[in-house]
Amino acid sequence: MSIRVLIVDDSATAREVLTRALQKDSEIEVIGTAPDAYVARDKIVALKPDVVCLDVEMPRMDGITFLKKIMQYMPVPVLMVSSLTQKGASVTLDALEAGAVDVVGKPHQNIYDGIEAIEKELISKIKMVASSNLRAKIAKRQSSNTQILEKKYSLATTTNKMIAIGASTGGTVALAELIKSFPRDIPGTVIVQHMPAGFTEAFANRLNDISTVEVAEAKDGDVITKGKVLIAPGDYHMVIRREGGQYKVRLGTGEKVSGHRPSVDVLFNSVSKYAGANAIGVILTGMGSDGAKGLLKMRNAGSHTIGQDEKSCVVYGMPKVANDIGGVEIQLPLELINDKIISTLNKMES
Repeated sequence: MSIRVLIVDDSATAREVLTRALQKDSEIEVIGTAPDAYVARDKIVALKPDVVCLDVEMPRMDGITFLKKIMQYMPVPVLMVSSLTQKGASVTLDALEAGAVDVVGKPHQNIYDGIEAIEKELISKIKMVASSNLRAKIAKRQSSNTQILEKKYSLATTTNKMIAIGASTGGTVALAELIKSFPRDIPGTVIVQHMPAGFTEAFANRLNDISTVEVAEAKDGDVITKGKVLIAPGDYHMVIRREGGQYKVRLGTGEKVSGHRPSVDVLFNSVSKYAGANAIGVILTGMGSDGAKGLLKMRNAGSHTIGQDEKSCVVYGMPKVANDIGGVEIQLPLELINDKIISTLNKMES
């Protein structure tokens, strides 16, 4: 049975190009397109798509407003197909917070530029969304009033420790919940979140605005220091190195690993080598298996490792594989991971 997709974009060219790209895959059926939210609303009701691909900037009703209405009245998995501009990145983050599952970046000048890469990513994510029973999860999430309470934490000391976190689909919201509760003196933290180039800076800035710690997009040579969170820039691998008495970030543009650049595996492998027992590794919601083998290496090197549990994941892919191969020391719901990080850090110092 094919995956039924509705494409919503105000550009006729974009609708045509995306339709043609998706129709190359025999498992996907484009059941319709729409130039704006009002046409899309009627088609969602009539056609009941499995996945909606939604642009952000549209006439009559913008994509974010429409997305919120979809989530409220007719929950369905939504992938944002958004332009790779600073404004597009910021608005797309709003969409992820409003309930979109993931984002695929498209060129802001010519949709034909890089269409092969977009095509591969879009098809992969549509299949992931369709196979993970997300419709039921989204409906349940929208009907729930449960909130994660912000807590205040305290640490004994934080000398020479490090936290490494990997996330993908659903990770932007999960990371916001984690990091906004970090104490000011949290050990230096490095993060790989799968996002297109151009989106990670806006994401880091947004986290910085809601957190007591400093959050920034990583730059080559950055020192990993107490109270600072560094996020790998899109399209760059990030590793850590020990230089003298400091941990530093190094960035590179090598081949994709586990299908990604940045790759969680690349980061975790370096943490296992240079930080070992001084590190805590956390793997959050995400499709695929990136980070699973790296987390196992961290655990084998003496790191404490935590995986997000299935119930609280948007997509229980990366944490599942990591747990199945023995990389996860303990699985926890998202709202308990901060407690575990803090208690583990305090034990590491005792």
